[in-house]
Amino acid sequence: MAYPNAIEVCRAELFTKESELRERFPAPLVEKVLRVREMYNWFIANPDATDREFVVEVCQRHEIHRTTAYSDLAVVKSLLPMLGSSSRDFHRWRANEMLLATYKMAQKRNDSKTMERAATAYGKLNRIDIEDEQALPLDKIIPQPFTATDNPRVLGIEPIPNIQEKISEMINKYRRETIDIEDVEFEEPDLELDTLFPDPQTPSPDNGPETSLL
Repeated sequence: MAYPNAIEVCRAELFTKESELRERFPAPLVEKVLRVREMYNWFIANPDATDREFVVEVCQRHEIHRTTAYSDLAVVKSLLPMLGSSSRDFHRWRANEMLLATYKMAQKRNDSKTMERAATAYGKLNRIDIEDEQALPLDKIIPQPFTATDNPRVLGIEPIPNIQEKISEMINKYRRETIDIEDVEFEEPDLELDTLFPDPQTPSPDNGPETSLL
């Protein structure tokens, strides 16, 4: 039986109720989704954890093979944007998680001031107060007209007077200074290749056939 792709299922169903998961997916896949969910939350709580620490943790919790643990690690990393780098996107995601957690804690305490500050910081961080940039209509783009020219003035350079005459003079000058090249016909090389490079398998005609001394 072919199972659905684990990464795609985790992305779409990571926080779906366990009862619904068991109704829709095979048991091994459900167990993987539940493990990934648990370790996803663990990674958020421990953002500085190494891959080795993750593998040790999931193996201790669920008594699974290290190969399966590394498979879970790959899924978790695919769910956390830019987890393995110190990029701007990763830090923005991390700040969003912290602001959301702060908002939820303040909401439980009915702390409206902290809720307002967290919401304001969240909106500023994600620039939700700025209108989305509109796509440039390609059909209204006017191509820049270009015209070929040999006039150097367009580059701010004054042309050389009588340029064609100067070019002809330079050509004639270098032709006079160039040594004449004499064309010759191809001739076969007069080399006695058999004498220069004798075949060791062919007996020498001067000494006659070789005889064994044994």
